[in-house]
Amino acid sequence: MANTFSSIPDKKYFSISEAAGLCKVKPHTLRFWEKEFIELNPHTKKGNRRYYKRDDILLIRKIRILLYERGLTISGAKKNLSSLNEDSIGSLKEEILEDLEELHNVLKKVVK
Repeated sequence: MANTFSSIPDKKYFSISEAAGLCKVKPHTLRFWEKEFIELNPHTKKGNRRYYKRDDILLIRKIRILLYERGLTISGAKKNLSSLNEDSIGSLKEEILEDLEELHNVLKKVVK
C-alpha cells in the first residue's frame, strides 16, 4: 500500500505540528524519532521550539515508510538509512575520482 503525502509548502521552517501533519505522524512520534535517529536533528529556537527544514520532512517521510509500510524495526530502519548514506557517499567518491583523473589528464596535456 503506497502512501501518498501532500506536497511540501515552499517555506524555510516548519513547526512540529506542521511537520507531523505533512508526514502523517503525531508530534510525540517525531520527538521520539529525534532521540532514535541521529540524522533527524531539527533546528531549535528560543523556548526549545523545534523547527524542521524541507530535508527533515523528507527524512521523516522516509523513516515513516521504513517503519510503517515496510515493517522494519527501529534498528532495521537505522541500518537502512545508514546504508543509503554510505551508498551516496560511495557514488560521490567515484564521481570525484573521475573528475580528478580528467583534470589530471588535462593538466598533463597543458604541461607538455
